[in-house]
This record gives sequence, C-alpha cells and structure tokens, in this order.
Amino acid sequence: MSKLPDEDFRDSIATIDKQGKRSWIFAKIPKGVLYERRKWLSYFLLLFLFSAPFIKINGNQFLLFNVIDRKFNIFSFPFWPQDFHIFVIIMLIGVISLALFTVAFGRIFCGWFCPQTIFMEMVFRRIEFWIEGDRGAQIRLSKQAWDSEKIRKRISKWFVFYVISFIIANVFLAYLIGGDELITFITEGPLKNTKTLIALIIFTYVFYFIYISFREQVCIIACPYGRLQGALLDDKSIIVAYDHVRGEKELGRAKFNKQEDRATTGKGDCIDCKLCIHVCPTGIDIRNGTQLECINCTACIDECDNIMESVGMPKGLIRYASEDEIVKNEKFVFTARMKGYASVLVILTGVFIGMLFLRNDVEATILHLPGQLFQHKGENISDIFTFKVVNKTEHDFNNVYFKLVSPKGTIKLVGNDHFVVKKQALYEGTLFIEINPAYLEGDKTNLKIEVYNGKNLIDTETTNFIGPRSFN
Repeated sequence: MSKLPDEDFRDSIATIDKQGKRSWIFAKIPKGVLYERRKWLSYFLLLFLFSAPFIKINGNQFLLFNVIDRKFNIFSFPFWPQDFHIFVIIMLIGVISLALFTVAFGRIFCGWFCPQTIFMEMVFRRIEFWIEGDRGAQIRLSKQAWDSEKIRKRISKWFVFYVISFIIANVFLAYLIGGDELITFITEGPLKNTKTLIALIIFTYVFYFIYISFREQVCIIACPYGRLQGALLDDKSIIVAYDHVRGEKELGRAKFNKQEDRATTGKGDCIDCKLCIHVCPTGIDIRNGTQLECINCTACIDECDNIMESVGMPKGLIRYASEDEIVKNEKFVFTARMKGYASVLVILTGVFIGMLFLRNDVEATILHLPGQLFQHKGENISDIFTFKVVNKTEHDFNNVYFKLVSPKGTIKLVGNDHFVVKKQALYEGTLFIEINPAYLEGDKTNLKIEVYNGKNLIDTETTNFIGPRSFN
C-alpha cells in the first residue's frame, strides 16, 4: 500500500537527515506570554532544585537519594530499607499522576516541569543565544570558517557550558551523598576525596555531553516518556495542537496577501511562514499533528500568535486544544479513563497517608541466627538471635535494651546489655534468649520482645524460639 504524501514525515525525525547523519537544530529565540510564564516557573524550579539538598527540616535533608547507604529523604521524611514499601507507593503515585496528566493534558510535564527541558531551554540555550545570537546568526556561524570570531564564540560557549555542568554535577552529588557531606568534601579539598572527585568529574562530563551535543536527542531518543504518550493520548487529550480546520479550510494554507480577504477566498488562516518550525527546539512541524518529538513547550503557540496579531487575524491557530475540540467543537470532558486513573491515584494517596501515620520512628528486627541450633544451659534452653535497631529520629537513644514479655525468660546481649543508637543510624548485634522448657510450646514458640530507651517503650517485636521437640 502506498503512503500518503503528507504522512512521509513519520518516516524520519527532524534531527536526522536523509543520509542518516545528525541534523543540528538551530532554534529561533521564542517570545511571547507563555514563554515568559515558563521562564518564571523555570526560575522557581531551578531555585528549588539547587536549594533542596541544603534545606533541612527537623534536621533532615529535604531531598536525599543516598543509594549507597540506602538512606532516602522525601520532603524531609527519612526512609530506610525497612520503609521500602512506602517508597514503592510514592513511586506508584508519581507514575499514576504522570499518566493521568498525560491522558488529560498531553506532554505538559516535559514542556513545563522536566529538568532536562528547563536546563536545555532556559539555561544552556539562552546562554547560546547570548553568545552566538539568534537562529540566523547561529546558522551563519556554523558555516563560517574557523576564524577568530568563531573560535572566540565557540570556546566561550564550551567553557560556560562546562562550568554550569560542573555546578549541576555538584548539586546532583549533593542529592546522592547529602549536602553537608558535599560541603565537607569541598572544604577538605579534592586530594583528600579522590573517589568523590572522580565521580564528580564523570557526572560533569555526562551533563556536558548532554547539553553540548546530545541536547534534544534526550527527549526524542533516550526518554521513554515520549513513547508512552502514544499509548496514553486520545482525541480528548488537551495538547499543543494546530487548528487544521481553520488553518487549512478548503484551499489549504497560503502566503499572506494583504490585498485579499481570506474569509471569502477559501484559503486557510495559516500563511505558511514556517516560523513555528524554526522556533521549535526539536525541529518538528506542528502542523503535521501530534508527534513523538513534541515536548509541549508552547514556543510555536507564542510564535504563531505573534504572526497572527501582525497580520490582523485571530490568535489561537496553534493552541492548547484536543482533536475533538478542533474537529467537533467539543469542550474538555473528564473521561472514564481519566476517572479510572484519578480513582487509583486517590486510593494510592490514601494508602500512603495511612502508612505514614502507622510508620514507626524506631524499627527493631530480631531474627533467629540461621544454621544455629538451641543449646542446653543448665535447666534452660538457649537460642541465639541477631538484631537490628534503626533510629529514624534526629536524637540519639542513649540507653536501649530489650525486655522479654512472653514467655518468661531472660535476654543476654553479646557485650553490654544496654547500648546506644545514634540519630539516623543503625545498630546491629547478637543476643541469647534463655527459657525454661516448661514455658515452651513445642519446637517453635512465639516470643514477644519490647525495646526500651530508658523508661520509654520505643518498639515491640515478635520472633520465634526454636527448641527441642520434646522435653522429657
């Protein structure tokens, strides 16, 4: 079956030419109301991103993702491996929220909130505009011989890009190891922290490569979210859309002629200026409809509105709209699919809130030591256990000990019977439990053990005592 001519664009992407080589995108400087709103939102998000690792609430870092030590802080709430189930719920809430917003509003996250878009469009590309100029100047510079002007501009851009990548790498490292630790490494100097320095250099070059070379390919090739939208979007989703009904009409788009009345000629309102293509950071033609490369950055909306205003035609030829709104003039409807996602989101949020209220600040785990059998200690049976006590609070526990509640028996720790658990720390050890056979229920007896800090009960744990099958 032969393909329709207007569908040929789906066989390739704007960043790859017909020979399969990289086609560099030279985007025009965007201007307009939506761009200004995005800019201020980006400034706020950048401020949050750079400050979050250094903000502390109740002594907890606001955001921390320490994979190595398995310590996580979400909005200053500490999460340990024992809280992994809560962390999973948080991730599920994030995924469902993203799916719901995509079904309802398309790829709005990419254009307004994604760190990759914010850094690329609001930091690095603005620096590029400042050093190399607008689209036309950048194209001329790329074709220009390597004279003093080109060398000066390119080296200046590369140097500034590297410095910013280095700063981003430091902030990224602060999320992984902690803001205080990063400041300590900086004050101590790189020679005393060579491993951290190596990691920092690797992160710097990763970010530098992304923003100096890979750029919009992250959104087109690397990011899986762009492919997800194909399964999530439908005709009722609000997206950045070209009003093809108004733009094409009966005779299609045509160049602007101020001597004619387009309302009577049958020509569409699109004057085919192609500025919506030139301003697009991924190089697509929004007039071809929904495409994987579109990140909903709204640059084409602002540019088209400026052109429509200059030629005396109504704005909104490119706007936030659904396909049903354009074709059928239907307003936004909260569909059954959206209601389904919203219901799941409400349920997960309720489960998450419940888990937070039921979550303990202290968590003790007492387990029978694998491979070890019971022993006879005089008239009693002795069993060996390992224990862990996690202190999730911001104060030390200076007098921690165990008390066997049932059945009657004694607990003996290897070392001191009392120990200290530092704040945000884990204490591990070994203990013996001795019980008279008269109190055992068989080869397996349930134990109830309370954990105290001084006079305060901080946790209650249960485990099994493995004893002999008979006591005669």
